[in-house]
Amino acid sequence: MEKDANEVQTKLFQQPKLDAKDRKLLAILAEDASLSYAELGSKLHLSAPAVHERVKRLKSEGVITGTVAKLDSNKIGRPLLAFIHVDTSSWAVTRSILSLKSLPDVEEIHTVAGDSAMLLKVRTQNTRSLEDLLEVIHSIDGFTGTRSYIVLTPHLERGPAPVLSD
Repeated sequence: MEKDANEVQTKLFQQPKLDAKDRKLLAILAEDASLSYAELGSKLHLSAPAVHERVKRLKSEGVITGTVAKLDSNKIGRPLLAFIHVDTSSWAVTRSILSLKSLPDVEEIHTVAGDSAMLLKVRTQNTRSLEDLLEVIHSIDGFTGTRSYIVLTPHLERGPAPVLSD
């Protein structure tokens, strides 16, 4: 029997159903992913196995995409945080900028709408290493310009937070 292609496509892009407990669990994990299932269960009024099953389901549905350690950039020798707006002459050049993801100073790369083609979030050792990174960007064929913004004091850095009410 043939399946309706639109039905398959719709299922691929459906958002998972998140209940209030799922959302609270995600909020807690976003704050501290090192808590045990028992500790999470205590906060959610659920058993540790029930929390484990929820986490397993949220991972399999792609809601939880990974668990990472948040590092202190000063203590690991990358105290200089900057955002670089990159201008290019075409979409093909914009795609070539993605090769910068292999550089350890580059934390994030986004294509954006507005005055720039791309936005990079970078952390470097100092202004000299930022200048070296800018030199690499400037060497890309089709690159047309950058605007760099050095962060003086980051006041808030976090990932997306789940909406706690439906």
